[in-house]
Amino acid sequence: MISFCFAVAILIAGYFIYGKFAERIFGIDRHRQTPAYSMTDNVDYVPMSWWRIFLIQFLNIAGLGPIFGAIMGMMFGPAAFLWIVFGTVFGGAVHDYFSGMMSVRSGGASLPELNGKELGIAAKQFMRIFSLLLMILVGAVFISGPAGLLAGITQNYISVFWWTVIVFGYYILATLLPIDKLIGRIYPLFGAVLLFMAVGILCALFVNSAPIPEITDGLANRHPEGLPIFPMMFVSIACGAISGFHATQSPMMARCLKNEKYGRRCFYGAMVAEGILALIWAAAAASFFGSVDGLQDYAASLPENSNTGAEVVNTVSKTWLGTFGGLLALLGVVAAPITSGDTALRSARLIAADFLHVNQKRLSKRLLVAVPVFALTFIILFFVPFGVLWRYFAWCNQTLAVFTLWAITVYLCRNGKNYFISLIPALFMTAVTSTYIFAAPEGFGLGIALSNIFGFAITVFTGILFVRYRNRLMKTKIMSCS
Repeated sequence: MISFCFAVAILIAGYFIYGKFAERIFGIDRHRQTPAYSMTDNVDYVPMSWWRIFLIQFLNIAGLGPIFGAIMGMMFGPAAFLWIVFGTVFGGAVHDYFSGMMSVRSGGASLPELNGKELGIAAKQFMRIFSLLLMILVGAVFISGPAGLLAGITQNYISVFWWTVIVFGYYILATLLPIDKLIGRIYPLFGAVLLFMAVGILCALFVNSAPIPEITDGLANRHPEGLPIFPMMFVSIACGAISGFHATQSPMMARCLKNEKYGRRCFYGAMVAEGILALIWAAAAASFFGSVDGLQDYAASLPENSNTGAEVVNTVSKTWLGTFGGLLALLGVVAAPITSGDTALRSARLIAADFLHVNQKRLSKRLLVAVPVFALTFIILFFVPFGVLWRYFAWCNQTLAVFTLWAITVYLCRNGKNYFISLIPALFMTAVTSTYIFAAPEGFGLGIALSNIFGFAITVFTGILFVRYRNRLMKTKIMSCS
């Protein structure tokens, strides 16, 4: 319990201390007009209060990742606590804050346009395709997952197929309607349910005096299948520490931010809230079953192809919170992916509209861009198994974070700001993601030793490229001043 309490305290302190440091590095201008006012269109550019933006951003990024990912990450042992805490404060929140504020300064530009501006035209073209496909992939993943959970809640009176149709129908409306008409109104309700779930499980941890693993128990790898902590744990716990998907959501909220002074609350703060959510579920997963070993034994006892995360959430919620409380908790788990899936498809529309230069004020123009997105989502949803979708989403998600962190680093360097705040996580996540791609079955499937070598080499190479860029930039500035 001591390690858990310290972890929560560090996350909260990180928001006030390191978040303020990040804000100072960016250099907010409270008097600068934001795109919400300068580009108002009452569809995507709509001024909204900061607390609504915070709730929308939090729900956008808090999909299944910080819940299921944290549960699966806890299989590696107490080391998961460290990654959630330090990954959130020094990686994920920095990533989300700067991507959001860079978009504010660039007229609400979507992520591919931001990354392309800093990394070059080739990176822009790659990111346009990669980000668009990732958003469609996220939309498909977060239709399938909630549909299965809702079918279970309704005891299959409504089948998975019809829940899929219902959820997909909602996604279509959320993608096309003005952001303040549906998302801006329904998200506070979803937020209340999700927060109830988190607070309920947190209270149950203390009321039941549940034995939460301590860092002092040791950081040795505890995974039953012997998967290495590096890089596997760092990809398993993605959304609860750092996730490239978040940076695709930040520009959507950048178009609604009334003042730059609210950026830290809405972007950095939402990521810290997600880190706390991940901590709660990582602790609950191990403590409910008595230990990390107990969690592993429970997972091993489940039928083959079972969703371990969903089963753990179902068992813990109903036992600790009772029938009604458990139902609300499960609805919170359902709300999390639904509120990520709908905005993923909305982001796909905005990304496509940006690089096709199609104005989105008229519904006919929105349909022109959105219909192909819906068609691709439908094809992926019904012809690709959920397990395959989730595995590819995991490494694609972290690859996107790598590109975004490097774009942030170049942006800060180009503007003469302290770029080390993003350089260090950029190097680390480059090593994690490249090593994972070489080692994972859905990647090249090489041995971990060889994958580590290749991952290290790629990290060194990208570091050298950045140093060369920095040196050229400095040389150009010196010559221009002489």
